[in-house]
Amino acid sequence: MKNVIFGLGALFLIMAAPSWSDSKPEHATYSKNEILKKIESFFGESAEGLANVVNKAFDDHGEPNAYIAGDEAAVALGVGVRYGKGQFHSKSGVERTVYWQGPSVGFDAGANAAKVFVMVYRLPNADALFQRYPGVEGSLFFVGGVGMNYLQSGQTVVAPIRVGAGWRQGVSAGYIDFTREKHINPF
Repeated sequence: MKNVIFGLGALFLIMAAPSWSDSKPEHATYSKNEILKKIESFFGESAEGLANVVNKAFDDHGEPNAYIAGDEAAVALGVGVRYGKGQFHSKSGVERTVYWQGPSVGFDAGANAAKVFVMVYRLPNADALFQRYPGVEGSLFFVGGVGMNYLQSGQTVVAPIRVGAGWRQGVSAGYIDFTREKHINPF
């Protein structure tokens, strides 16, 4: 009888234990110094001058609880598309490969390739990243450039910082759709 009670008690404890899945709440955040070190490590020599961009994001939204470091390519002639791949990192330790794609429409022409560092604010849990984030973007790349914009869905804000090369200029509206797998269709 003691073995049955012990076995049931152990089963109850196992079932009641907290889940360590990617859906646990993301409460911890990155400090400005932590993000600046991650950006310097990611962009290398290109990181000079990005402190002002990071300061602006911290002034506007505070401390992020996750970030994505990756690469993307985009092309537009009135209507545009963007494709990217990166590594997601949350302060709570969740890491995974993510993809993003999205269309845009506006007064926008050209093509560019960029290294992208995306700060993610108020992400309730890692699984909540996978949705569309609408926004507006202005681009001006002549050989190289740096840009940041904000996209928001609900309370979650993503702030991609792009250091790119190519020729692109204009203003467009669109969205980024984060996914677990690569998609060719930007919609």
